[in-house]
Amino acid sequence: MAYLTTIDMHVAGEPLRIITSGFPEPAGKTILEKRQVCQEQHDHLRQVAIAEPRGHTDMYGCLIVAPCHPKADVGVLFFHNDGYSTMCGHGILGLTTAMLEHNLFPCTQPKTTICFETPSGLVTATASVENGKVSSVAFRNVPSFSMELNQTIDVPKIGAVSYDLAYGGAFYAFCSAKELEIELIPQNSRQLKDLGMAIKNAIMTTQTIHHPIEPDLGFLYGVIFVELSQSEKADLRHVCIFADGALDRSPTGTGVSAHLALLHAKGKLKIEKTKVFESILGTTFTGTVVEETTTGEIPSIITEIKGQSYL
Repeated sequence: MAYLTTIDMHVAGEPLRIITSGFPEPAGKTILEKRQVCQEQHDHLRQVAIAEPRGHTDMYGCLIVAPCHPKADVGVLFFHNDGYSTMCGHGILGLTTAMLEHNLFPCTQPKTTICFETPSGLVTATASVENGKVSSVAFRNVPSFSMELNQTIDVPKIGAVSYDLAYGGAFYAFCSAKELEIELIPQNSRQLKDLGMAIKNAIMTTQTIHHPIEPDLGFLYGVIFVELSQSEKADLRHVCIFADGALDRSPTGTGVSAHLALLHAKGKLKIEKTKVFESILGTTFTGTVVEETTTGEIPSIITEIKGQSYL
């Protein structure tokens, strides 16, 4: 009988199941090749870790792998109910915390830095450590950029829906909860899932999304509903519906990066400015625009996302 060993974290309420043993090291000369090998040869193990009875529709996980990039300390693959993601902000926050608190990576006080190789690129996380415990983690994400602004899609049984498309390690369509007349609260979770998937499917069937550098990254990962925050400690509230109808309990780290790129492209957020994003649970991530860069020929930004996670 085969066994998987795991560490289960939650990051602002969103689960992260980290596989620490029992999953074979995937072959491949690049992290994207390793992702493909997992999809083609080891997907039954993803399903064991994610699906019922050991998991559930909204479970999320990751696998630690050997890095391929010479600058990386650790390689990581992320997965969910529908397969494998390309980058995950809450996953980086949770994995950094788990690796340091469970002696999977050398820990130094007051700061420890880990460079992760993800399918989207290199991500550098810096943990604040106090008495052997991680109090918070901040990571510099891959370049984020606005792709398309003020788009409209006709969604069956719903009608015309306005959205912006942006990338923060994955592609997201951003929609106004106010325009859709839905409040971002836990009681509306089922309706949000159905609405998010209807919008996602409509966009995927009518639009081809191209990443400017890597074709394997060119797909719509999720739909993020946005409204003003419901508390004084945050600026905006996010609810992301991703994969096959999973609802993110956190503000969505890559989604925060993508939203910062939208705000920057619209002239609403300058370099070194910070926004606080809350989740459907009221938990928060902090996002800061660090610098400007490019992705291919597309103007982009580097963001820093900060949050906390727990065993």
